[in-house]
Order: sequence, then C-alpha cells, then structure tokens
Amino acid sequence: MDFQHYFELTQLYGNYASAVDAADWDAWTEFFIEDCMYKLQPRENHERGFPLATLAFDSKGMLKDRVYGIRETLFHDPYYQRHVIGPPVVRKVDADGRIHSEANYAVFRTRLSKESTVFNVGRTLDEVVSTPQGLKFASRLVIYDSEMIPNSLIYPI
Repeated sequence: MDFQHYFELTQLYGNYASAVDAADWDAWTEFFIEDCMYKLQPRENHERGFPLATLAFDSKGMLKDRVYGIRETLFHDPYYQRHVIGPPVVRKVDADGRIHSEANYAVFRTRLSKESTVFNVGRTLDEVVSTPQGLKFASRLVIYDSEMIPNSLIYPI
C-alpha cells in the first residue's frame, strides 16, 4: 500500500470518529457501503468463535434504522463521546483492492455536569473498499475488551 492510500485510510478512521463524536448520525451511515456489516461484539465471544453480538447490522438500511432509534425512540441521559483511535494497521490488501485493517480504540464518555470516564476500549477489524465517493467500510467488527458494558449502549462505537 502506498502512502496516498494509507493517508486516505487514516482519514477514513479519523473522519469516522469525528462524525460519531459530533453525533452526526447521517454522516455516520455514509461511511458504509449499502451492503455492509457493522457488529459490536465482546472479545470473549469473538475469540471463542461465538456469534452472539451486542449489536449487529447487516445493511446500511439497518444503520439508518438505528439512527432513527437514537433520534426518535431511545430515551436516555444525554452524554458526549470522544474517540481516541490508534493508527490503522493494514493486515492485507486483496487483488481487488479490498483493505483488511484494524485499529485500537478508546471511547470516553462525559455526562452533563459529571467527570469523563472510560466508556469502552477495544479494537476494530475492518474491511474497506474504494468507491467513487472515497474509501468506505464494507465491514466493521468492533470487539470490546470488557465483558461488562453499561446497561445501555446507545451510540455506535
């Protein structure tokens, strides 16, 4: 992978985190192709080959449905998220240009009038494809390290 393509990949990761941190949910869905997969899974399940996931969406339409839920149907104490993303590591590039990459992440949560806390930590395993609009996620598997998560996971990681 040459420098220009790697730079585009790092921009994808950075822009993704920026959109989620800004609660720009319409932008969040646009980081994915139509026939995508987004899954949030505990590390133990992933390592043991168990399919159970906390969240699992297998199309951009399902991501848009989640956005509708965030805006219209889910009631929760408001909070801010802040992602710290490690540099993506390219594991493989297929002959068709599909990039297999991963990155570590930490998400901090700040509730109004309270201190910031570590919310979620783990890594993403991603498949990224080139589109006329730039690089997009075909698959994003978010593997969080702790078996324990807060009682509700509202926003995407």
